[in-house]
Amino acid sequence: MHDLNRRNFLKVAGAAATAQTLLGPNMHMLAEVQSEPAKPVAANDHIQIALIGAGGQGQGDTKVALEVPGVKLVAVADCYTGRLDHSKELWGDDIFTTRDYGEILARKDIDAVIVGTPDHWHKQVAVDAMKAGKDVYCEKPMIHLYADGPEMIETAHKTKQIIQVGSQRVSSVIYAKAKELLAAGAIGQLNMVTARWDRNSSIGAWNYTVPLDASTETCDWPRFLGTAPKIPYNAEHFFQWRKWKAYGSGVAGDLFVHLFSGTHFITGSHGPTRAMATGGLRFWKDGRDVPDVMLGLFDYPEGFNLSLRVNFVDGGEENEGLIFTGSEGTMEIAGNAVIVSRAPLEKDPGLMIGTFTDAMQTRIREAYLEKYPLTHPMGEPQLGYEKYEAAHGYSDSYDHFRNFFASVRSRQPVVEDAVFGFRAAGAALLSNLSMDRGAVVHWDPEAMKLV
Repeated sequence: MHDLNRRNFLKVAGAAATAQTLLGPNMHMLAEVQSEPAKPVAANDHIQIALIGAGGQGQGDTKVALEVPGVKLVAVADCYTGRLDHSKELWGDDIFTTRDYGEILARKDIDAVIVGTPDHWHKQVAVDAMKAGKDVYCEKPMIHLYADGPEMIETAHKTKQIIQVGSQRVSSVIYAKAKELLAAGAIGQLNMVTARWDRNSSIGAWNYTVPLDASTETCDWPRFLGTAPKIPYNAEHFFQWRKWKAYGSGVAGDLFVHLFSGTHFITGSHGPTRAMATGGLRFWKDGRDVPDVMLGLFDYPEGFNLSLRVNFVDGGEENEGLIFTGSEGTMEIAGNAVIVSRAPLEKDPGLMIGTFTDAMQTRIREAYLEKYPLTHPMGEPQLGYEKYEAAHGYSDSYDHFRNFFASVRSRQPVVEDAVFGFRAAGAALLSNLSMDRGAVVHWDPEAMKLV
């Protein structure tokens, strides 16, 4: 526990007021919308990338990646012909397209790949890419099965290739400020983190549109299945894969993992030691085999608990956030802002003497004031409120890719490597394991193993 909590907090707040734009009383601008200087990039600093898995996330990632100066897309792989055709519409007819990502990895003109495949392909594509000498940006969750993690970490170690996992909040200026504030003692001793991600729409519940030309001719079904159970062609499974355990990781792998990544980054923790989860399929009873409501509780060795909630039928607009509760206040991340509200505990225990005789009350009060002189001249603890906000339009996804490409160029460590990614995804998938077993499950976050 930090001993001069309020002083540390005011020091951080004061620095913010001078180093950042002051928006109003206790409100500070953290970052403007990113704009790279229009300076030329040296020829040997250009990075040529390929996209493997050109669904919504993969295409979205690529659009952001190409905003970073000196980055060029040269190839796309996907199992649906329509997405390969659309890639040419987006990025030019000279883009090389294929259903077989192995053809991309064999090319000498590709420096790095974005892995935007379904979860059950993450490990194999990433491992193959690193062995082929390519750096990797792998979407979250890094793993589909626990056995995936050690293999990905070991491959990165042996090949010396860069791999970054795609939980972009690790690169966010908002999360960086929250980490700084927590370390400075802004809310005292952390005892609980409450995190949520709620949705209330069909698309939010993964009911992605199936194209009218979906068929075994336009979709490479055997390649899509990979290691998944061999079943007859199913367009819903192909285009709405998150709804089935064979290809995805449910709400735990899609959304819990973001909340774990943010919590681990801010607190510096490597993960929980104990987990239990509950939930169920409450509304979207359309054949999927993963829940649409999940609640999880996690014990951390640092002395705090994490409570997570994902709800696909919440009756309101989509929203997400984290609340860090400490001995002297709370810190909330909501949207592109972090808000600290301080209400320090009184240092003295207080009195509850109204049921005693007047004489006894007088004696107790006198003894109490001798032992606990008036701490606050005004009779109340000093409160505090600070809000730090990024400019409208700020993109942590852009910063995450900028960090990735900086590491590709410098060969320095990334902000979210395979170890961090495994610890976040491994913690998240404890939720699925707990629900499957109907029991508390245990995890060793240092060894990254189930206990």
